[in-house]
Amino acid sequence: MGTAIIWLIDTAIFFVNVVVIAWALLSWLIAFNVVNPRNAFVYQVGRFLEAVADPLLKPIRKIVPLLGGIDVSPVILLLALQFLGIVVHNTLAPILVSALG
Repeated sequence: MGTAIIWLIDTAIFFVNVVVIAWALLSWLIAFNVVNPRNAFVYQVGRFLEAVADPLLKPIRKIVPLLGGIDVSPVILLLALQFLGIVVHNTLAPILVSALG
């Protein structure tokens, strides 16, 4: 049971990593006019990625200002997620595996 919880946490962290990276890439592609945000598919994908990523990025944006017009909040979120993954594996995993088996 403990390994299943660790797997679930790892999968959630991976999913959020993928969404944040995809959102950043799509925002760059839109900013450089590579893709058209008026395209229905691009619009729907962008809305989904923004709906998932924006609530996680807003608190970081309140603390960290734009640096030269560049939003570094996705990088900070990705670093925080990597840190969370390390903490889960090094501290929480042994406790859960020994307690729940």
